[in-house]
Parts: sequence; C-alpha cells; structure tokens
Amino acid sequence: MSEKPIHIPVLLSETIESLDIKPDGIYVDCTTGFAGHSSEIAKRLTTGRLIGFDRDPDAVKAAEEKLKDYPHTLINRKFSTFDESLDEIGVGKVDGVLMDLGVSSYQLDTAERGFSYHEDAPLDMRMSKSGLSAYDVVNEYSKEQLEKILFEYGEEKFAHGIVSGILKARETAPIKTTLELAEIVKRNVPLKVRKEKNPCKKTFQAIRIEVNGELDELKKGMSEAFERLSQGGRLAIITFHSIEDRIVKNTFREYCTGCTCPPDFPVCVCGKKPRGRTVYRKPVTASEEELAVNNRSRSAKLRVIEKL
Repeated sequence: MSEKPIHIPVLLSETIESLDIKPDGIYVDCTTGFAGHSSEIAKRLTTGRLIGFDRDPDAVKAAEEKLKDYPHTLINRKFSTFDESLDEIGVGKVDGVLMDLGVSSYQLDTAERGFSYHEDAPLDMRMSKSGLSAYDVVNEYSKEQLEKILFEYGEEKFAHGIVSGILKARETAPIKTTLELAEIVKRNVPLKVRKEKNPCKKTFQAIRIEVNGELDELKKGMSEAFERLSQGGRLAIITFHSIEDRIVKNTFREYCTGCTCPPDFPVCVCGKKPRGRTVYRKPVTASEEELAVNNRSRSAKLRVIEKL
C-alpha cells in the first residue's frame, strides 16, 4: 500500500517539544496512524527506539513504509494491550508515550470505512476492520442501549427523538448505510438545529466510540502507560472531545494529588505522595497558523504529565 500523505498531524511541534525526547530513549506512539508524529519522534533518536501501536492494518502498512529508515517496532493491536505487548518484545520502562485520540483523516476521508456522514457507505466505523460494527449497533441495540450511548458518548440532547427514528426505520428494513442513518438523525432533531449545522456529528461520534470501545481503551491504556514511565518520563495525550478530555484531566489530577488526609489532621497519616506533575497548567490548543491549514485541529487539546 502506498503512503497516504493526506493526514496532517495535529499539534505536531507542541507535542514533540512536550515529550522532551532523548536520543537514546524508548518512546511509544499508541496511535501511530500514518506516522505523522511517530516519524518526528524517530528522527530525533540515535540509539533509542520507537514502538508504535495501531489497530488499523492499513495504517500499520503505511507507517511501516514511512518509518523504514528508523529504529522501530510496529504492533498491530489496540494500545490497551500496552503491558502485555511490551512484555512480549522485552521492553521494560519507557521514556515517553503519546496518544493522539483523533480518528485519522484517512479513516474519515475513505468513504467505505463508514465513519463519515457526508458520503454514502456501509455502516462500519471499525478501526480494526473486525468485530462489532456500526451496522450491528444501529440495528441490534435496544432503545435503552442506544439512548444511553447517544447521551453519554455523544452528549446528544435529542437522543430520545433520534433513537425513536432509528427504531421506526428498522421496523421496515435494516439501516445499512451512513447516509440512511444521517437522514434519520436530520428528520428527528428540531428544524432550528438542522439549519445551524450538520446535526449528525454527535450521533456518529457516539456510535464510533461504542463500536471501538474507545473510552475503556483510553482508561486501561493510560493507566498502563503511566506505570511504565521511567522517572522523568512523559505521557502526552491529545483529545478531541470533552468526554475524553475529562477522563484525561481527572486521571492526571489523581496522579498529581498527594496527601488526602482531612485538613484538620495535624500530620499526614495516609503517606500518599504525588506521582506526577502536569507540564502545562492548561491544555495546549492549536495556534491560529495551524487552524488556518488544518480545521480538524480546532477541537484538539494536548495535556502532558511527567512521572515523578
């Protein structure tokens, strides 16, 4: 497969700078994609090593080509297998970990992958090209399950109406394509919402998160990655919506919290010490220059923690 140069890595210079790369270090890119961030990490290594995860076999093939001149190991698995996979290749502590939680431009722009509500394609949305698909979720989940997903993963306030539309449509025939689903969403939100912007984004996001188990993946992968960091090692995470960002922010806060004794205790008895420190007080967002060339960076937030 030829390299696809369409993916623009988000917050590239800020991310690379935040990882504070040492030439002899071991760095892990949990979401290698088409190796936009990975290749910049690898360029800065001499005796060090890059390890990349991606569950998408297409991405792994393209990344292999892009990284062929650098010391690297690519793993075609979810990054929630962090510990198990690193054990298998004999890697202990690492010096830095990156997670870019966005769906790659290639996946969004390749219509047949079924991520986009702008192009007609089979309802798919599987990053790994295997397992549960969007078709299964839309056609087989109960009313309660669908409403829960749309409320929790899409923060969709019109979930009830949209789900009613889905249930009604699938009584006649299965919902097979992205545009069929998009039309159902549009018919079941208020006219005012339809006129303001495309109302499909939250529903498609929610179903994609469910199909790929993204939030469980994030929680498990983030925990295992932080545990593997050497002292002074850094974990950098780029999020694209408030649900992910909240999970990252709260987890980092927990790692940075020391004593939890009640304030009226004269001395600490819990012995809890902070395990990390945040590198930036607030999340890093895209510059005006980046926004001008890559609109998808608009919602990106970078948070970084250093292991103490």
